Amino acid sequence: MIKYMIFDLDDTILDFHKGEIEGVTQILKQQGVPDVQSALQAYLSLNKKIWENIETGASPQLLLNTRFSKTLAVFGIDADGVKLEAQYREMLNHNFYTIPNVTELLTNLKTVGIKLFVGTNGVKITQLERLKGSGLDKYFDDYFISEDIGFSKPSAEFFKPVFQRHPHLNKDNALMIGDRLQSDILGATRAGLNSIWFNPHNQINDSEIQPTFIANNYQQVLEIVMDEKQKE
Repeated sequence: MIKYMIFDLDDTILDFHKGEIEGVTQILKQQGVPDVQSALQAYLSLNKKIWENIETGASPQLLLNTRFSKTLAVFGIDADGVKLEAQYREMLNHNFYTIPNVTELLTNLKTVGIKLFVGTNGVKITQLERLKGSGLDKYFDDYFISEDIGFSKPSAEFFKPVFQRHPHLNKDNALMIGDRLQSDILGATRAGLNSIWFNPHNQINDSEIQPTFIANNYQQVLEIVMDEKQKE
């Protein structure tokens, strides 16, 4: 019987991508990049590699402080990476976009008595501000954020505080849900938890990482949870 769900935030319930594109584009324009679209793609490619490194245990802030300066350097622009990262972080703090119908999903889950936790990589103040600004904070009973914990998903260490604060939580009564195989799903597997891969874009899984369930929309998420909730 499902009693607990651990939710990733970015692109699982919060529309991080939309705010990311807006914020990065604005900074690139401010810095006078001649071809904003090319610079945006360069940033996204570099940022993807940075987060892959963070997920393997690298220090987050040191890497994040270089993503704008390295991107702009490709276009011959010398920039203060730390300053631009701080500017971007402020933009992210006010990225309140949510994925459509998320409030309906969370309301339904709360109505049937499931405790909802946040389990996200990222900067604490950014994630909390976005939850509060989007109005989704009221649905969650506890928060687990990598900056606080000192470990990022997919490390099993990320989940240790979850088990410590909620000793009754286990594989039989909990699900981790997230959009990233390499962090959310692998992390759940390493922690001994079942998982839902939220895959609204119908991506092909050509990795060795196997989620317990796959959902392409929130209705499928709800159906999976309700089916599992009936099991004793």
